[in-house]
Amino acid sequence: MSGLFGTISKNNCVSDVFYGTDYHSHLGTKRAGMAFFNLEDGFQRAIHSLEDGYFRNKFETDVATFSGNLGIGVISDTEAQPIQVFSHLGRFAIATVSKINNLDDLEERFLKQHKHFAETSQGGVNATELVAMLISEGDDFVSGIKNVFHYLKGSCSILILTDKYIITARDKLGRTPIILGKKEGAWAAASETCAFSNLGFETEYFLGPGEIVRITADGHEQLKPPGRKLQICAFFWVYYGYPPSCYEGINVDECRYRCGAAHGRRDDVEVDFVAGIPDSGIGHAIGYSNERRIPFKRPYTKYTPTWPRSFMPQNQEMRDLVAKMKLIPNKAITRDKRGVFLDDSIVRGTQLKDNNRDLVEAGIKETHMRIACPPLTYPCDFLNFSRSRSSLDLATRKAIVQLNGTEDVDYTKYSDPETEEYKAMVERIRKNLGITTLKYQRLEDLIEAIGLPKSKLCTHCWDGSSYF
Repeated sequence: MSGLFGTISKNNCVSDVFYGTDYHSHLGTKRAGMAFFNLEDGFQRAIHSLEDGYFRNKFETDVATFSGNLGIGVISDTEAQPIQVFSHLGRFAIATVSKINNLDDLEERFLKQHKHFAETSQGGVNATELVAMLISEGDDFVSGIKNVFHYLKGSCSILILTDKYIITARDKLGRTPIILGKKEGAWAAASETCAFSNLGFETEYFLGPGEIVRITADGHEQLKPPGRKLQICAFFWVYYGYPPSCYEGINVDECRYRCGAAHGRRDDVEVDFVAGIPDSGIGHAIGYSNERRIPFKRPYTKYTPTWPRSFMPQNQEMRDLVAKMKLIPNKAITRDKRGVFLDDSIVRGTQLKDNNRDLVEAGIKETHMRIACPPLTYPCDFLNFSRSRSSLDLATRKAIVQLNGTEDVDYTKYSDPETEEYKAMVERIRKNLGITTLKYQRLEDLIEAIGLPKSKLCTHCWDGSSYF
């Protein structure tokens, strides 16, 4: 994932962009950047790596040199951005949250037109520059963004900084969110509403799928109305979203309470306590605990002063180290006890297996895992959700191959909790992880907990049902 924040104000906005972008750090892994404009200096920009530090530390020096009443920032999962562009549309800076599945085809398209790429990303084309080139094919920003939506396969939400205003566009099918906030003398656009409150913004408007909006310090103007089809990623509520954030008006933590409660209503395991795997598992665990009236305890405490989220480092060995070191077990709670643990998901299963080993070493008698979403069976085509290089990295696919000796199977049978194939897969995952029992959330319960119709949610990673 990645996250965007931009604001335009009647006053200097550098501080708001700095802190607003920082409030998206839970979404980002690799690069971060900010861009501003003022009449004296023109466009100003800074980009830094996040692989060896935190956003605030990296940009503290830059903030002292920037000035402007409009600016954008991005926490990027992949490429360096924002990038600066000079085209027939004028000078502008652009940042995106995107996953472009046909990037190679679009690259070839431009090269055949004798065009070139100036930016690189991990040895390849910078996806944000490619989006900017598609925009520059239009007669104006609106037709250019429509051009992006027409050609791009995957997902893409956009922030554009000009010398007079900011344009923001939500992904064509709304897979990633864009929300507007306002305060006296300023408007802002963000991926996460949690960026607003401490900066004095009130959440004002949720952009619809494919909607394009221009914002100034006085308000916002719709340049293109939203489309009818919405496919927002349901995983925002399960894992990605920060607890105080809202998407489509639905709060993340409230949804997680409902998710945990749904698990509790379907469960009868006898345990001594309920726990959540920090951080995103905690809301689910509280909902489960309240539903079943079993004490909520913390057998794990996350050491927050220095250890980031474990999906952030690019190297698997370092991710494993972070996953181990950031959680400190409390033997006083686990010794000779039975616990049910709520976690957001199982991707590869390596972290959960290590967590279970630590709990066993801490003296626990039984570990019962309850996962807040269904089994992740289909690789995500729409967000940079998983670092997995192969579908076989998924715990589900690994179990299916162990059961069948091949990946060439009917996966719909492994997505239906009523089938024997599904039950055999879950049991094999349980054995692979070494846990006492394992249950996944039912898709219908997750959808009910979110509160949107299934037709408006992207559930592709669980049932393979979504589309471009």
